[in-house]
Amino acid sequence: MHHVVTLAAGSGRTLPTDRLSVVEEALAEHHIETGAVDWLAAGRACDLPIGPVGRPERLSALSDDLRRRLEGAEVDVAVQPAAGRRKRLLVADMDSTIVTGETLDELADEAGIKPHVAAITARAMNGELDFKAALRERVRLLANLPVAALERTWARVEPTAGAATLVRTMRANGAFALLVSGGFRFFTSRVRTMIGFDRDEANDLEIADGRLTGKVHEPILDRDSKLRFLLAAAAERGLTSQDCLAIGDGANDLPMLQEAGLGIAFRAKPTVAAACRVRIDHGDLETALFYQGYRESEFVG
Repeated sequence: MHHVVTLAAGSGRTLPTDRLSVVEEALAEHHIETGAVDWLAAGRACDLPIGPVGRPERLSALSDDLRRRLEGAEVDVAVQPAAGRRKRLLVADMDSTIVTGETLDELADEAGIKPHVAAITARAMNGELDFKAALRERVRLLANLPVAALERTWARVEPTAGAATLVRTMRANGAFALLVSGGFRFFTSRVRTMIGFDRDEANDLEIADGRLTGKVHEPILDRDSKLRFLLAAAAERGLTSQDCLAIGDGANDLPMLQEAGLGIAFRAKPTVAAACRVRIDHGDLETALFYQGYRESEFVG
């Protein structure tokens, strides 16, 4: 079989067998041959081998059609070539991907301006604002905040379900894991250690006399920087972008998501989700392992 359809239930849920039937019926309508169902996790995730899909645009159309037919079922679906599914490089965004919230918004909470800053963040992540300008504006609003506020914010940071399993399982199978964020190294360096990434890249806040100055050290790491880090990390290891899994949720992640062999929009902003063929809308980050064909018995927790 040339391609594979992967179905995975949302977090804490069971994959309804009638949804599998819906997918099989859809594939029959598309005149695509199907093989035997292979369960990756009992009652939770499975692979359905299928015959050739055709040109890339047909692959995207099939993915969209299956997602539409599964709407309301809280089931994630991915359609991709069967060959080369297991990636050897992971490049992941941090905020709202590897960790559950936006660290800059939570830092703004310490200054009592979270709603205002969060509104700017939401627009920037949906691609409505220039990322660099939006970052400078939000950081400027934090001028004079004591460094202790960073520590208090870190104490509230929570990893996304499945984050450590995703990173540790891929690393145990020879992959290199890079955390790359438009946020701040104060947080990425700690998340790198907590989750198990090999390396992190991020922006640096300017600090003087124990307080934030309201500035970010230049140059600012943005969407183009993320793509460059992906390509550089691949080249360093003799890989291509096709060997990479990139995952993120915001507009500044789009270039790396679209360059990677497997680019996953994770519970992404609307404009980002619409631009990505592979998405995780319902499940946790373990779904990214199912998309690569890992069985639950292979997970490293």
